[in-house]
Amino acid sequence: MVQFTIAPTADMTINSLRIAILNYVVSQQKAKPFVVRIDDLESEKNIEGKDSEIMQILEKFALKHHSVFHQSEHLNLYQTLALRLLKEEKAFVCKCLIDSSCNNNCKEFSSKEHEALKSAKEKFLIRLTEDSSVVIMQEEGKPSYAFASATDDMMSGITMIIKEEQYLTDYPKQLQIQKLLAYENSIDVIAIPSISNVPSLLSLFEEGFIPDAILNYLLLLTNPQTPQEIFTLPYAIEFLSLDDIPTSSPTFELDKLRNINREHLKLMEDKQLSTLFGFADADIGQLAKFYLTKECFSIKDLEANILPIFNPKDFSGKWGKEMKQLSEIIFQAPYFETFEPFKAHLMAQSKLEDDTLLPALNQLLTNNEEHVELSELYPFIKSYILEVAS
Repeated sequence: MVQFTIAPTADMTINSLRIAILNYVVSQQKAKPFVVRIDDLESEKNIEGKDSEIMQILEKFALKHHSVFHQSEHLNLYQTLALRLLKEEKAFVCKCLIDSSCNNNCKEFSSKEHEALKSAKEKFLIRLTEDSSVVIMQEEGKPSYAFASATDDMMSGITMIIKEEQYLTDYPKQLQIQKLLAYENSIDVIAIPSISNVPSLLSLFEEGFIPDAILNYLLLLTNPQTPQEIFTLPYAIEFLSLDDIPTSSPTFELDKLRNINREHLKLMEDKQLSTLFGFADADIGQLAKFYLTKECFSIKDLEANILPIFNPKDFSGKWGKEMKQLSEIIFQAPYFETFEPFKAHLMAQSKLEDDTLLPALNQLLTNNEEHVELSELYPFIKSYILEVAS
């Protein structure tokens, strides 16, 4: 079984997302269940609703879980196992309320004294007898991170742990705890170097990067020697090899993600692409792909070009008089399949020359002063021409 663990104390980061993706990919490769564990034992730090938000993000990236649980659901289990270690004299009650090793003769406190101290509401820790620096139960009956994680991995039958290097410092303690609990199954541990210079995941969504592109780029940083640069999750499950992970920390390059994002937008079906802008029309999807050839890289870039086309036009600017004239002609004009006869009709009716007609028409149709090749644009908006020209 493979699992992704995360605390509901902050927004999911790019590095956490990559770890989730890697765990999911490996679970699919090994045909093992993918489990999500919410590390919510530090209740004072938990943010309400953050666990649900985490699950929504995993769903957005198509990381389907087999099961999900909160560590707070297992408090009775942790306490039962800690008491077992006390009774077996593999742990002891300690009144040294510090994280370092016991510096007093606390090992005289047996499991019986444990109950007495609890009844008296005195503060104490429970430490491992063979290594008093390892705390398994903290004040107020809360398990330490190492004890809770070791117990959960053991009870869930975890076979592989994939984590950032910085989050594996407690792992030797977890192995020690599992050994004392007579757990003998081996767990493969893979340390992943963190990505440096990462933006926030929320900012990427706000800038219009889509999940397929983000996933693609994160796996490229993890496995640079991929058979192809642009791919989706099913393809990644086929090729990804943990043997090829670089040992050095990769650097996040936003320009690289932009290019990958553009390629994924191009790969979307036209009608599906149009839904990103509130449409359900293949023509609008093709319009988006037209702009993807014009230095657009994200949904935000496309919105900045497409949505103004359908917004009401301002006839008070430089070309306002000509725009108003062309708008009135368009409302009385027949339907034209292609741009050239459409342009010829406008020219004949308005008596405007190219140097006046084209910039005014460009402004009318795009709501933008930047020049666009109208003959290329027209096929995608001809069905909406009355709405566009108003």
